[in-house]
Amino acid sequence: MQSIPSRLGALIVTGASRGIGAAIARLAAQRGYAVTVNYSGGENEAKKVVDEIAGGGGRALAIRADVSCEQDILGLFQTAERELGPIRALVNNAGITGGFARVENVTAEAIEKALAVNVTGSMLCAREAVRRMSTKRGGSGGAIVNLSSIATRTGGAGEWVHYAATKGAIDTFTIGLAREVAAEGIRVNAVSPGLVDTEIHAANGEPGRLKRLTPTIPMNRAGQASEVAEAVLWLLSPAASYVTGSILEVGGGR
Repeated sequence: MQSIPSRLGALIVTGASRGIGAAIARLAAQRGYAVTVNYSGGENEAKKVVDEIAGGGGRALAIRADVSCEQDILGLFQTAERELGPIRALVNNAGITGGFARVENVTAEAIEKALAVNVTGSMLCAREAVRRMSTKRGGSGGAIVNLSSIATRTGGAGEWVHYAATKGAIDTFTIGLAREVAAEGIRVNAVSPGLVDTEIHAANGEPGRLKRLTPTIPMNRAGQASEVAEAVLWLLSPAASYVTGSILEVGGGR
């Protein structure tokens, strides 16, 4: 199939081998981005996403990098830029929950790992994006979308307060960075998903979690990864040209 021209430039999606990240990568390629499908442990899944994009005529590249490691992040951006061209957009999607635990039982290790991936990783990836996009540094601007969570508002009580706290940090970071680089051609926003039908629930030990919590959703259903992806791509697009520092909830009214 003939390749779709990457008219929008290069986009990095962290944690894009499965779930919401994979849905974002697929949709971004359809919209005209050359997509870096970042992964840490899911090599086969990441390559499958790349193959699906290529099969649809898009451009994509799978790059392994652990976003909790600064050297991996530097390599991620350098490789993506070398192979796909100037970075025009970043989606900070990579994240972990740290597992289900009440605060009285959570370990320091779980907290530190969640902070390293969800917060430090997102901030360092954004740092590298700003260094390349900022008109103050000779760039041509761009857009960053961070993945937050409705857990910042609900608190995650009884399940993952530690995870919710990391996403609260992402909300604050989004607002602060947006104001810091608004005059440099960079828009920064966040998408805050609610309950979404992905493997994250089973991976954390409760495959029936969606069924248990569906009655708490006014729309009476879980969201789909593709619905979150649509929100992300809207924020990246010129249609959201006057939107920065915003946190868009995609949670069925929960």
